[in-house]
Amino acid sequence: MTQADVALFTAVLDRARRYPSPHNSQPIRVRITSEATAEVFYDLDRGLPAENFGIPFGHVCAGVFFESVAAVAGGMGHAAIIDVVAEEMDFSSADRLHRLGTITLTPAAVTLAARAAAHAFDARQTSRRPYDKRPVAPEALEAAARAASDGGHALNSSSDPSLVSGVIRVNQSTLFDDLRNDAVYAEIMEWLRFTRQDALERGDGLSAETMLIPGPALRFAMGHRGLWDAPVIGAAVRGVYLRTMRGVSQIAWLEGPFSGPADYVQAGRVFMRVWLELTRHGVALHPFGTVITNPRSHAAFVDAAGIREEPPTMAWMLFRLGYSKPPPVAHRRPLEEMIIA
Repeated sequence: MTQADVALFTAVLDRARRYPSPHNSQPIRVRITSEATAEVFYDLDRGLPAENFGIPFGHVCAGVFFESVAAVAGGMGHAAIIDVVAEEMDFSSADRLHRLGTITLTPAAVTLAARAAAHAFDARQTSRRPYDKRPVAPEALEAAARAASDGGHALNSSSDPSLVSGVIRVNQSTLFDDLRNDAVYAEIMEWLRFTRQDALERGDGLSAETMLIPGPALRFAMGHRGLWDAPVIGAAVRGVYLRTMRGVSQIAWLEGPFSGPADYVQAGRVFMRVWLELTRHGVALHPFGTVITNPRSHAAFVDAAGIREEPPTMAWMLFRLGYSKPPPVAHRRPLEEMIIA
């Protein structure tokens, strides 16, 4: 197979590699098998198995990637036909590449909707910046809700000040609580990038710059987690975190089937469609993953929001949304590191 044979898929992947992933770990690997086909894998060495729900959200990440490829390919005149392999991930496996499925590209007309989705994908970023207090435009929420509904999920939102402020506080306390778990702490320390240069050179991870926390302050706080309960230092660390939450007046969440790998992958695809619709309307978002994955915080959230979860349905994604200035760029690893030779 020559370089020319893989030119189409290479062009698609070079844009799609900017898909969002937990901790910006970028676990998806791709083996191009022809000009129009490729096998997709999850690199288990880049997963987050220590976190509660870390494995299900590995499949969600796969769905996000599949939908990213679909959006990019659609804007380039191709439909992405995705055949998912819905099998549980085994992080003890000697084979560190877990097969997720295959993608086949077929020629298709470039519609206005396809062009808009591709443009939104290129513009999409996670914004941890303070938001202004404007409510999200109704037409943006309606478009995002339709995208969720078309995928079998429901998008709900609230601008109730007590619920919004309560969720922000729960998210903050959950983050610090989770990091007291040694395994989770070790996992996240692997992905923190304390300097701009380190983030640029590695091309992955959570950089202090994108988290809007000075690198030395983040390094000290993470290196001295035993001091988080101290009256002065603990309050200072929490204050730095809460400053990035200024202006948040609205939260939203997704509910739908979430009980196995096939559900998780579909959930990821739905989330990406919702994100692209919000981006298309100029709306920023920032997921509050820890509130969903921490059992105690999850229970507190669904109770406060009046959500009734009846298996297999679950409130599986929560995020703040609104309007903010453009956030710093989160770097990505080069395409060569995604493609399996």
